[in-house]
Amino acid sequence: MISEITQIRKLSLWIFLIPLIAINLCLFISQNPEFLENTIFRVDQIGRSGFSIPYLDGSLSISRASRTFPQYLIFKPSMILTAFFLYIYWKNNNLLINKVYLSNINYKFKTFGILSAIFLVIHSLLLGVKFDIQLYKLFRRIVLLLFIIFEIIAQGILVYHLYKLKLKLINFINIKILYLKISLVAILSSVAILSIPILITKGNTHFKHALEWNYFVGVVLFYLFSRFYWRRTT
Repeated sequence: MISEITQIRKLSLWIFLIPLIAINLCLFISQNPEFLENTIFRVDQIGRSGFSIPYLDGSLSISRASRTFPQYLIFKPSMILTAFFLYIYWKNNNLLINKVYLSNINYKFKTFGILSAIFLVIHSLLLGVKFDIQLYKLFRRIVLLLFIIFEIIAQGILVYHLYKLKLKLINFINIKILYLKISLVAILSSVAILSIPILITKGNTHFKHALEWNYFVGVVLFYLFSRFYWRRTT
């Protein structure tokens, strides 16, 4: 069990840092294209924007900041690497929970977690690929939506099992962080449900973009909490 906890702690930090740094680096390049103006990494016009704080004003989407050259050179590999770490993360959590329950099954959080990683890869590969076909655009939105849905479901089911096992794991965990994880999953789920009427209607573009940036941070914040949830082991 110690080896799984050690792996989970390491992976959690990388799953939090890699995508967060990637999207904000893409944002920085988008807003400061002059730094790369006379290089082979000259920023595409579509990927340029003025200074703003999209977390607050929703001035641009993560997609626009990341889908053009050279930002996609950062975004795509980062998301694919994150997806690989997610696969290992959910696999290790499944092994850990099996050891505590003395069972040998694939729990649903592992299935949903791996599915979310797969859809993250698909979304990353599709980002920036141009097809003037309405069905393709719909498919791309569905892929992103499935990544978010499966990720929240996986996080929720895992937190449920961790709560059930909190007394057995008391020497290995920080109980306060467990309640933070529960609160975070509850907030993410509630925001997703309450935002559906706005998301499915036209308009409210700035709100949708701001929600996208903040929701992304909320999703990866779960993994930062995981880092501090498990105590350091030797």
